[in-house]
Amino acid sequence: MADAESPAAFDIEAQRAQIRRAQEATDRFVAEQHALMVEAAKLNRDRTLAPWQVALSGMAAGAAFFGAGAAFIKLLGA
Repeated sequence: MADAESPAAFDIEAQRAQIRRAQEATDRFVAEQHALMVEAAKLNRDRTLAPWQVALSGMAAGAAFFGAGAAFIKLLGA
């Protein structure tokens, strides 16, 4: 009788191990998808803010050139 119950007990343990492995694989997949979604959100945010970054950089460069020009004119004494 003990021999008849052992294969069934082993089969149940094998199924439990298989279920655990499947759950771990699912958890890894969910974590990877979450990381990819976070990265996609960052890229979307960067894509949205890029025009503003270009505009502000252009204004800062213009202000720097204006200041340099004013300093040059003052240096020449005109």
